[in-house]
Amino acid sequence: MDRPALIAALGLLLAALGFSTGVQAGSATNLPDLGGPASSSPASRVAALDAVRTCTKCHDESENAPVLSILKSKHGVMADSRTPFADQGCMSCHGSSKAHLQAPPTGSEKRAQPDIVFGSGSKTPVAKRNETCLGCHESGVRMHWKGSKHESENVACASCHVAHRQSDPILAKATQAETCLTCHKSRRAEMLRPSTHPMRDGQMSCSGCHNPHGSTGPKLLVKDTLNETCYTCHAEKRGPFLWEHAPVREDCANCHKPHGSVNASLLKTRAPFLCQQCHLAQFHPSTAYSGTGLPGATLPSGAQQLLGKSCMNCHSEVHGSNHPSGARKTR
Repeated sequence: MDRPALIAALGLLLAALGFSTGVQAGSATNLPDLGGPASSSPASRVAALDAVRTCTKCHDESENAPVLSILKSKHGVMADSRTPFADQGCMSCHGSSKAHLQAPPTGSEKRAQPDIVFGSGSKTPVAKRNETCLGCHESGVRMHWKGSKHESENVACASCHVAHRQSDPILAKATQAETCLTCHKSRRAEMLRPSTHPMRDGQMSCSGCHNPHGSTGPKLLVKDTLNETCYTCHAEKRGPFLWEHAPVREDCANCHKPHGSVNASLLKTRAPFLCQQCHLAQFHPSTAYSGTGLPGATLPSGAQQLLGKSCMNCHSEVHGSNHPSGARKTR
C-alpha cells in the first residue's frame, strides 16, 4: 500500500474511533490533528510548538531551575485547547517577551526579563501575575477570590502553586500543609501539640476546612459557619437533639481549639475547669475542686470530678441527648 493510501486508511480508522485527524483521503501533506477540540486548529498548534522550541533552546534540562517538567503537567498538554501550550506555548503565560528573546545588551551577560515572571524574586506586579492565572482559573472554588483575605494581602498564585511540576505539592493532602504553614507559623506550632487533627499524617488537609481562594464564611471556611464546617466530618454532633447543649449549638470553638491543644479532644481547657467557665451555681457544679485526698476522696474534695473524664463521668452526652431523661446530658 502506497503512503497516501496508508495515511487515508489511518484517518478513516481514527475517525471511526472518535478522533478528528484533519487528514483527508488522498492527501499526505495535511498536518494531523493532535486530538483536541476542533477550535484548536493544527496550524495554531504548530505555531505554539514553534514558540516552545524557541524557549527550550535555552531553558533546557541544564537550567538551574528546570522548566521542562511542565511538559508532564496538565498545563503542557498541547492536544487540549484549554491549556496554555495549545495557545501560544510558554508565551501564553509569560507574554510575548520580545526583549527577552533578543541578545543581551552590549556589556551585559543577562537578557531582559520576560514580560511576566512568576518566581519569588519577580518584579512583575502581583496583580498582573494573578490576572494571567485567573484568565483560565476563575470559576469553581476560585469564584470568591476577588476581595478575599489572600487577595487583599497581595498573595500571588505562584506563592502557593507550582505550575511547572507534574504534581503541584499544594494539591496533595500529604504535602499541602507544608505550603500553608510557610506563612501560618502559629498554626504549625499548634499542630505539634499532643491533641490535634491528623494533618501531619496526611489524612486531611487545610483545604478540607478552609478555601484559600475565598469564602462566604468567616476565616475562609468552606461552609458558612464553623459548626457547618465541623459537621462535614463530625456529623453525629449535628443533631437535632431533644436536649441541646447551648454552647455546642452556638459554636464548636467555645470548647475546642481546632488546630491543636495540650488537652485531650482539642479542648481549650481541661474539665472540670472548662465546664465551670459557664456552669456557675451554688455547690455542685461550681465547687472549687482542689483534689484534696486523691484518690478515693469523697465530696466536697471532688475526686469523681477530677479523675477519668471529669464532668463527663456522669454527663456523658455533652454534645446533646435524645433520651427522654437526658435533660442533664447524663444519658
